[in-house]
Amino acid sequence: MVKSMTGYGRARETRSGRDITVEVRSVNNRYLDCTVKMPRAYIFAEDAVKARVQKAVSRGKVDVFITIDTSAADEAVVKLNRPLAQGYYKALCEINEACGLESEITASTIARFPDVLTVTKAEEDLECVAADLCAVLDDALAAYNRMRATEGERLAADILNMVFNYKKNKKFVTGMVEERSPQTVAEYRARLTAKMEEVLQSTTIDEARILTEAAIFADKIAVDEETVRLRSHVSQLRTMLVSDEPMGRKMDFLIQEVNRESNTIGSKCNDITIARDVVALKAEVEKIREQVQNIE
Repeated sequence: MVKSMTGYGRARETRSGRDITVEVRSVNNRYLDCTVKMPRAYIFAEDAVKARVQKAVSRGKVDVFITIDTSAADEAVVKLNRPLAQGYYKALCEINEACGLESEITASTIARFPDVLTVTKAEEDLECVAADLCAVLDDALAAYNRMRATEGERLAADILNMVFNYKKNKKFVTGMVEERSPQTVAEYRARLTAKMEEVLQSTTIDEARILTEAAIFADKIAVDEETVRLRSHVSQLRTMLVSDEPMGRKMDFLIQEVNRESNTIGSKCNDITIARDVVALKAEVEKIREQVQNIE
């Protein structure tokens, strides 16, 4: 089933002590344009995130938002600057000796001095972090794709409804043209005969000439090829709407072809009834085109 290009998905999970939240949303776009917004400290995982998105989405402007709370995962490493601590201790002892003091020198006293103790964050396994982010991203993409599939079903149903309703209520333009074409030729022949009788009056009318002119007119307004292609396009549209593959671009091109065939029929058929139906068809095609632009 076709999918919409518009969707939203969210997932949150705690992995390796990190609270990871991923949000995915998208809007229409001719091609795939993926933007990832995440903490700068984790920018190394951006390419992996984009690769996952490319596997799940083929078209649309996709925004991925990742937030990470690492407060529970922070592992502090305390390091002692031994040479500096020994230097402070030696200096304190010299002060006691020089001033005749007997103050006690404790570890806590030395630890208060700058840079004796340094606190650093434990190094992270970058591959493990990237894997955790992608795992939560997969859940968000699954929810995102479920929403797109639901919206795609509605779009497909709406498009099919427009096509079938028009075919049912208007016999479709192809049927109207095929029904009206012989009548149009007959009406043209009658008008031509009446005109020649009016001009020539008592003079005998050349029936062969009338038949020739009618044949030329019939060939001029013939739209057999256009009606066959139009029926084929509608049939292809129905097939595409139930396909599991991304069909948005193909359907967009197909709708352009339907519009072109409609224009050709309208320009060839010298009949006001058909012209009205062609205008109505083009209005429906425009509605379908607007919906197709939402399909991936």
